[in-house]
Amino acid sequence: MCGIVGFSLRDSVDPSHGRLLKMMNDSLRHRGPDDEGFHLEGPVGIGMRRLSIIDLKTGDQPITNEDRSVWVVFNGEIYNYRELTAELLAKGHRFATASDTEVLVHLYEEYGEECVRRLRGMFAFAIWDRSRGTLFLARDRLGIKPLYYAETPKGFVFASELKAIVRSPWVSPQLSQRALRAYLQYGYVPDPLSILEGVAKLPPGHTLSIRKGRADAPRSYWHSTVYFQDAMAPSQEQETGEALWARLQDAVRSHLVSDVPLGAFLSGGVDSTAVVAIMAQELGVPIKTFSVGFREEGYNELPYARRVAEWFGTEHHELLVEPGDLGVLEDVLSALDEPFADASAIPTYLVSKLAKQHVKVVLSGDGGDELFAGYDRYVVDRRRRRLGILGDNGLGGPLRRMSVTLPEGTPGKNYLYNLSLPRMERYLDSISLFPPRALRDLLEPAAASDSATEFDAAVRAGEGLDPLSRLQELDLRTYLPGDILTKVDRMSMAHSLEARVPLLDHPLVEFACRIPAALRLRSGETKYLLKRVLRGRVPGEVLARPKQGFGVPLESWFAERLPGFFRDQLGDGRRLAGVGFRLSSIRHLMDLFTRSRRQDHCRKLWALVALDRSMHQLSKVSVR
Repeated sequence: MCGIVGFSLRDSVDPSHGRLLKMMNDSLRHRGPDDEGFHLEGPVGIGMRRLSIIDLKTGDQPITNEDRSVWVVFNGEIYNYRELTAELLAKGHRFATASDTEVLVHLYEEYGEECVRRLRGMFAFAIWDRSRGTLFLARDRLGIKPLYYAETPKGFVFASELKAIVRSPWVSPQLSQRALRAYLQYGYVPDPLSILEGVAKLPPGHTLSIRKGRADAPRSYWHSTVYFQDAMAPSQEQETGEALWARLQDAVRSHLVSDVPLGAFLSGGVDSTAVVAIMAQELGVPIKTFSVGFREEGYNELPYARRVAEWFGTEHHELLVEPGDLGVLEDVLSALDEPFADASAIPTYLVSKLAKQHVKVVLSGDGGDELFAGYDRYVVDRRRRRLGILGDNGLGGPLRRMSVTLPEGTPGKNYLYNLSLPRMERYLDSISLFPPRALRDLLEPAAASDSATEFDAAVRAGEGLDPLSRLQELDLRTYLPGDILTKVDRMSMAHSLEARVPLLDHPLVEFACRIPAALRLRSGETKYLLKRVLRGRVPGEVLARPKQGFGVPLESWFAERLPGFFRDQLGDGRRLAGVGFRLSSIRHLMDLFTRSRRQDHCRKLWALVALDRSMHQLSKVSVR
C-alpha cells in the first residue's frame, strides 16, 4: 500500500522537477511512512511513498524490468501475484524481488496495456515505458484505490490524492461549479469529477495512456453491466448458495496474504460478520477485531459486534464515539481533500486510529450492500414503484403541483413529489441531499443553471436490466467508489493503515451480479441468499436483526447536546455566498431544523458545514 505521484511533461525534466516530485511525494507520507523512491527520465518523473506489507526487504519502489526500460510505481495489492509470478517465470522473465509490485512490469512486458485484465486486486499504478515513450495509468475495477490527474499547458500530472496534485505550480486550486452542484446533490464528488476545475479522477475499471504530456481518452476495460445481464436461473437456489459460499471463502482467503499483522473491522452486521467468520476459519488463531459505537439507541451496533467476537473468539477492541469527537472534523476533511457529507467518515477515522495501534492491515465488509441488495432504499423503491404508476400514468404533473403548493417542511411534501417522477428519476431524487428543485432555491440562478445529472451515463448503462439490478448497478458505479470506498481509503490511510475489501474481489463481484434478483431481495428481505448461506455459520441474531446503516446520531447531538453548532460553524456564510449560495436559504434551513429536528434538515446542514470547512482548507493550499 502506497501513495504515488508523477508527471509527463512536453519537454524533458530538469533538476527543479525532481524537487517538485519530492514535494508532491512528501504530502503523501501518511500513505507510506516506511520508504520513498523516485525515477526521472526524459519527459517523465514518478515517485512513491511505501507502506510495507509484502516483501518487506526487497519490495522498494520504483521497480524496473531486466533492461531498465519499464518502471512502475504502485498503490494497492495484487492478490494473485504468486500465480502470475510462476507464469511469468515460465515465460522467461527474471525477478529481482518477491513483491507483488514487480509482477506489474513483467506482466506489462508480456501483455502491454491488456495486463490489467489479468490482475486480481486493488490497485492504482503508473508504468513508464521508455521504448514506447508512454506513461500508462490504471485503476482497479471497482475503484478501491484512488487516482487523480490534471492536464496542463506544461504537461500531465497525477497522484493518489488531490493534496499532491495541487503542489504542482501548473494546477490552480479553482473550485469546479459542476462538482459543487454534484456534491450538493449526492453528498460527495462523483467520478470523474474533482472539486477543483481541471483536475479529474480516473474512473474505476479504466486505463489512460500519456505521451509527452498529452493524454488519450480514458479506456474502459471492465464494467458490471454484462454480469447483471447474464443472470442465473432463480430455480437453482441451493446450487447458487453453495457456489456463493465457495467464492466468499476464496475471496477472503486471497486477501489474507501479508507479511505483517492483520485484523478486521467488525460492525456486527451481516457483511463484516461473514468476513470475520471466514478469517477465523482460515487463520485458526484469534484474530483482532475493531468496532465503534454510540450511546444513542438505534445507532449503537456494539452489542452485535461483541456477540460475533465472542462466537469466533476474537481479540476484540471497541470505542464509543461522543459529540466531542467532532473535533477531528478538520483532520477528517484534510484527509479527504474534497467536501464529503457522509458523517460516518468520523467514526471510520477513529476506528482506523484504534486499529493501527494493533495491526497494519484490516479487512472490512464494505461492498456487501451493493452486491447483495442490502440497502433499505431498495425495499422502499419496490414499494414506491407500485405507487409510482400514478406518476407514470399522467398524474405526475398534478402530484408535482400539489407538492409545490405545500410549505417547505410540510410532512408529505417531498413524498408526493417523489411519487410524481419516472422510475429512475424517483430513485435519484430519493438518494439526493439537495435534488435539482432544492438546488434552485439554495443557489443563485447562475450557480444553479446546469440541470444535467452526473449520473446520466450510469443510468443509461443499466437500461434493459430488471429494476433491482438497475439500482444496484448504478450504486456500484457511483455511490460505492464515490462515497463508501473513498471514506474507507482516506480514513484508513490517514493512519497508515491498509484496508482491504474482500467482498469486492472481482471474481466474487462478477458472480454476485449474476445472482437472480429474486435471490437478492425476497419479500422485503434484503440479502436473502447471503443470509441463507450464513445460517449456522454465524450467530443467528446477526441474520435476524433489522438493517442498521453505519450512521452518526447528528440530529440528536445538535438538537440536545450541541445546540447552536450549525450557526457557530457556518458563521455569516460569507464563504458559501462567495460561490453562489443564498444566505436566506441557509438561514431558513437552520430555522427548519431548530423547529422540527428532522434528520433530512440536519443532513443538509451537515453537508454545508463539510463544504464550508473544505473550502476553507482549499483556500489555504499553497501551489508554490
